[in-house]
Amino acid sequence: MRTQDHGYVEWAGNHLWIGENRNKGLGIFVRNDLAIEPLYWSNIYKDHYVKYFLPCLINKDFQLLGIWAHHNNSPNFGYIGQMWKYLQVNKGNFGKILLAGDLNSNAIWDEWDRWWNHSDVLRELHELGIESLYHRFFKEGQGKETNPTFFMNRKQERPYHIDYFLGSMAFSSRLSGFGIGAKEMWLKMSDHLPLICDFDEQHNVSA
Repeated sequence: MRTQDHGYVEWAGNHLWIGENRNKGLGIFVRNDLAIEPLYWSNIYKDHYVKYFLPCLINKDFQLLGIWAHHNNSPNFGYIGQMWKYLQVNKGNFGKILLAGDLNSNAIWDEWDRWWNHSDVLRELHELGIESLYHRFFKEGQGKETNPTFFMNRKQERPYHIDYFLGSMAFSSRLSGFGIGAKEMWLKMSDHLPLICDFDEQHNVSA
């Protein structure tokens, strides 16, 4: 990840990054006055490597898990299946935590004969006290979202909700606002829209 844009370099000075090359991967960027430390959690489930998951500790206060659920050349465990595998080996590490990113998944694509469906992953997280902050704030059901986060090929007639903030009780109990970037602005740059969470006290987070 290299650029000659000095404004971006200054803005992105405090970050973590994973990726198979310098141009494509997953990053977490925080303000310069915050401490960010990598957490070395496992990416291996029964000898299978899953990507991209980036866990870190923010200000020695809470865990942040960045997610870009990838197909990973897996015919059966692509996308939400990658998240399911990661969850099996790491849920014991979860404490005061935010999970943020692109799950590439929604309950509308659940398949009855798979135990790693979107709904199954959300159920396991709920058992850990972790819930989707969008659904808590807007009081909408999984698969019933009225606000898309993604437009396939930037086409407004192909909207989906596949990006999420999920938080433990320390965050869900203090959730005071939830926003999604305006498509008129962001579709010029990406097929995804940014998500913004507001919390009482000191934590305001965007992804």
